[in-house]
Amino acid sequence: MAQYFTYQDQQLAAGDTVRVHQEIVEGGKKRIQVFEGIIIAIKNRGAGKSFTVRKIGANTIGVEKIFPVQLPSIKKIELKRQGDVRRSKLYYLRDKVGKAATRVKEKSSFTKAE
Repeated sequence: MAQYFTYQDQQLAAGDTVRVHQEIVEGGKKRIQVFEGIIIAIKNRGAGKSFTVRKIGANTIGVEKIFPVQLPSIKKIELKRQGDVRRSKLYYLRDKVGKAATRVKEKSSFTKAE
């Protein structure tokens, strides 16, 4: 089980809230589509590594998208906030409703003084 993955010198882990910018080609036109949500799983390793992002869409319907890490159409992954979770797979969020489905403890930014 993968605990984290690195994308363009940025370390991302399960529980992080991210914005994935993906280039979509429709006919002859190209556009950037942004998918924002929580990383609930990271699977495999090496070239086949992928991550699952979950968001709550319209009418409180959960939407999940699986992205291979090396997908060429991914232009940018923005880290919105780092989550502090004890699990590598956050599938329990699928059973939650409303605000509880997106509530993950945020990693504290301070370090302990020694």
